[in-house]
Amino acid sequence: MVNNGWVATPPTEPTPGAPAPPSAGAATRREFRRPRDMALSLAVLLVPIALVLIFYRVVLSGDSPVAVDPAPALESARAAGAFPVAAPAGLGDDWHVTSATFRRADDGATLRLGYVDPDDDPVQLLQSSVPPATLLPAELTAEAEAKGTVRTAMGAWRVYDGRPGETALVLTGTGRTVIVVGSTDTENLTAMAESLS
Repeated sequence: MVNNGWVATPPTEPTPGAPAPPSAGAATRREFRRPRDMALSLAVLLVPIALVLIFYRVVLSGDSPVAVDPAPALESARAAGAFPVAAPAGLGDDWHVTSATFRRADDGATLRLGYVDPDDDPVQLLQSSVPPATLLPAELTAEAEAKGTVRTAMGAWRVYDGRPGETALVLTGTGRTVIVVGSTDTENLTAMAESLS
């Protein structure tokens, strides 16, 4: 039937066996979650992550520094005979060796031992036959200045301000320079210097 340009169509009947359209109540239940449901979903994700972190830190000691054996580097330095090698002795169990290397270069040989001190700060012990005029600016920057002395059984160490936040103790002698440097207090650096023999 045509009326004023509009065509009237008869209402369509639902096809037998076709699924009924979802009701407004069902859509509301799916689309809107309660805060409690979201919290439970997050808990399911966060609890296993927390358990893994606790296992890593407590059982595996994941926050502890990785220990390194300095003996091979010390033996290589002694065998090279480039300078007399001093080794730390009597440091407590709260000092940890984290790196140990010995390298030769055209201008001299260098032994580096990296530590974590009792305050969990990095400290490096460096012994080298590189001339001090070359070594000190390279290790402490050209702007480093001596600002005092510390005396141990090995002699008088000059106290330098190194890179920002670092202090260094420097002992120079014939054919060898020893540097103890780190971003820690002078007491820990002095303890390292006093342990050398």
